Amino acid sequence: ALSCPSLHGTSPVTTFGPKACMLQNPLAVMHIQDPASQRLTWNKPPKSVLVIKKIQDASLLQPFKELCVFLTEKNMIVYVERKVLADPVIQADESFAAVIQKFCTFREDLNDISNRVDFIICLGGDGTLLYASSLFQKSVPPVMSFHLGSLGFLTPFNFDTYQSQVTQIIEGNAAIILRSRLRVVKESREKNARVDKKGIIMTNGDSEGSRKAMQYQVLNEVVVDRGPFSYLSNVDLFLDGHLITTVQGDGVIVSTPTGSTAYAVAAGASMIHPNVPAIMITPICPHSLSFRPIVVPAGVELKIMLSRDSRNTAWVSFDGRKRQEICHGDNITITTSCFPVPSICFQDPVNDWFESLAQCLHWNVRKKQNYLSSKEDVF
Repeated sequence: ALSCPSLHGTSPVTTFGPKACMLQNPLAVMHIQDPASQRLTWNKPPKSVLVIKKIQDASLLQPFKELCVFLTEKNMIVYVERKVLADPVIQADESFAAVIQKFCTFREDLNDISNRVDFIICLGGDGTLLYASSLFQKSVPPVMSFHLGSLGFLTPFNFDTYQSQVTQIIEGNAAIILRSRLRVVKESREKNARVDKKGIIMTNGDSEGSRKAMQYQVLNEVVVDRGPFSYLSNVDLFLDGHLITTVQGDGVIVSTPTGSTAYAVAAGASMIHPNVPAIMITPICPHSLSFRPIVVPAGVELKIMLSRDSRNTAWVSFDGRKRQEICHGDNITITTSCFPVPSICFQDPVNDWFESLAQCLHWNVRKKQNYLSSKEDVF
């Protein structure tokens, strides 16, 4: 019998970091639980927490200090990036020096903390959650995000009552939403490899040594655009090995349901609840009147390549970071990752999402139509 990959995508892992997991629900259907039933629980009491603070924002210094003091008083091991502590204001605060001595510090590009952190607290806007996601290329600990930035679509918690809210998380009493990520592999040809007119890589017999692969976990979107060039971007889009279309325009966005309310919605896409297993493909300013955004099953494999007759190269970014050029012979493979981001909810996955739509994007805000009394003429 032929094996067929599931269109629903890989089943997400239900263990998050060293100690957290999802409380199992026997009524789950197709490995996708009812959003209202997704609850956080701990195999063992959490002992360590990673605090991520938005850099170069003076308004966050006081909340950051208060939170860190509170966590150390609860005997939590606090992880903080070195660049956060390099802030001159923090360095000059003598009263905070004793707390700093208790911190465990790390650097994003040098230290792997994936098996040391039990949960994460983000102070800032949506970008802090995206940054937290990028630090963990496999299992992600539960993330609690406080709204201390500008938009705050992904940050449901208010800092005014942080003590009771953090205590509640430590006790394991919270709803979570599993935000699916994209597993992205970018394969590039080495500079000494040649590409013929058909886009085939000529490697002098050494095909393995002439290719370089980089892997990324993406929470919002992969964006392919024309970069600094004035010509249209020409990229081929494959789905499960079949060419489905060539994108001619400013570029294309491949996003998760979480990313559907970011760049994709600005480009005309629909908004998808994060619990829906799907991948969204949205063109950026296509030179076509009929190229509409589409939603495909989470289990498919997408591949993006520069068209053979493209006049220029293209550029790609992953959650707005790691921007790099796409040349002829390069390809980008995108699938749904089995390592989602377990985001802690303020209420529950459904109410939090609609609250964000209303408060942050002002979804369907309109002046109410006046009531028509029975005595008035309908016409």
